[in-house]
Amino acid sequence: MTSGQNTTAPVFELPAPIPELTNEEFQLFQGLVDRESGIHLGAKNRAMLVSRLWRRLRSLELNTFSAYYRLVRANPAEMVRMLDCVCTNETHFFRESASFDCLRQHVFPEWIAAADSDRRPQTLRAWSAACSTGEEPYSLAMMLLAGFPAEAGWKTEVLGTDLSTRVLAKASKGIWPSSKLSGVPVEYQRQFLLKGFGPDTGKIKATDELRKVVRFQRLNLIEQQYDVFGPFDLIFCRNVIIYFEWETKLKVIDRLGRYLAPNGYLFLGHAESLHGMTDQLESVKPKIFRSPHGGAGRGALCILQRRDRKSRSANE
Repeated sequence: MTSGQNTTAPVFELPAPIPELTNEEFQLFQGLVDRESGIHLGAKNRAMLVSRLWRRLRSLELNTFSAYYRLVRANPAEMVRMLDCVCTNETHFFRESASFDCLRQHVFPEWIAAADSDRRPQTLRAWSAACSTGEEPYSLAMMLLAGFPAEAGWKTEVLGTDLSTRVLAKASKGIWPSSKLSGVPVEYQRQFLLKGFGPDTGKIKATDELRKVVRFQRLNLIEQQYDVFGPFDLIFCRNVIIYFEWETKLKVIDRLGRYLAPNGYLFLGHAESLHGMTDQLESVKPKIFRSPHGGAGRGALCILQRRDRKSRSANE
């Protein structure tokens, strides 16, 4: 061995062990997440909660979930980050194709006929109420721009909202991996998406035409008032209310309904239903509903009020 050579063995840091999430701590986060987002975390979500929040604990050099809970309660910015961690953001272009088929075959012809007979303006407003990384609102914008071109006098506006600031930041950029292209019809790929070259190889980007009709903002669906400007001809709220408890679902449907234009459409996800929630919405197809006279959600609010009255009477 050469004289003077450093013989000290390299030191490897072992990963810090993940602290235990006690039953009491889990219940604290359950209640907090429910109050702040309406999302109900069941026992099956416990492991998910641990794995996602542990990243924040490690980043903040905290050793217990209780310490993180106290920080979240005291720091509004960390509350937003915590909810970002909890949210599940699964989406792709033209997800659940039956919804888009209904638009093309049923809704669009109705709108065109109404405009031709001067029964509606040539302005279309759509809202993706849980837009994740933007594939849904951009899918809607592609369909609307193709079916109702500006050259023919139509104006299209699409709003995308989500609870998670992290996914909204991605959505605003309008850039995705090329693997996302598989769900986009070829004619839309050619018209509305750009393929990256050089350092951007493997990416796709929304064209300026597409981006200028879509805007994004953070919105919590369980808030008492929504900071959006209605009404909307079309609201997509898919695969969201399935995570809510019954009364929260009723309140959310009521609030969304207030933003529907007369004869506006509400689209839910494939695993969701309005059964027993509202008597003001007209079922068009499975998971697709129309507001005959606008203000559809008032039926949901009436149902909740009736339930509250029955509950009070039973307790008197």
